[in-house]
Amino acid sequence: MHPNGHTPRAARNVLGGALAPCSRQPLTGFYRDGCCNTGPHDVGRHVVCAQVTAEFLAFSRSRGNDLITPRPEYNFPGLKPGDRWCLCALRWLEAYDAGVAPPVILAATHEAALTVIPRETLLRYALDVADTGETA
Repeated sequence: MHPNGHTPRAARNVLGGALAPCSRQPLTGFYRDGCCNTGPHDVGRHVVCAQVTAEFLAFSRSRGNDLITPRPEYNFPGLKPGDRWCLCALRWLEAYDAGVAPPVILAATHEAALTVIPRETLLRYALDVADTGETA
């Protein structure tokens, strides 16, 4: 049972396997369940599990999305380089176009990312093993 009281259909990753958790410390995901799940209320499609870098965090802040500053009122601790976080697919693609895309964890990246980002592009930024879906 999902924390929101419904049972989501089994989420798949971009490799076709079951969606793996992205991060529990800090707790990520649109539903704050540690996974990059998505649904009808997730307008931003927070589906790319990325390991953020200093360059990406600075870029995101420059685009009006400050992921560094803690926001206790939203139970958000603020991110530091090396943290894993579910990013909006379009923001990741924007960072890619700017040359600052952070690496991704394919096993924890929701298949919905493929509607925005070509699979080959994600594969080039993968931290995990692309052919098996297993983390390295």
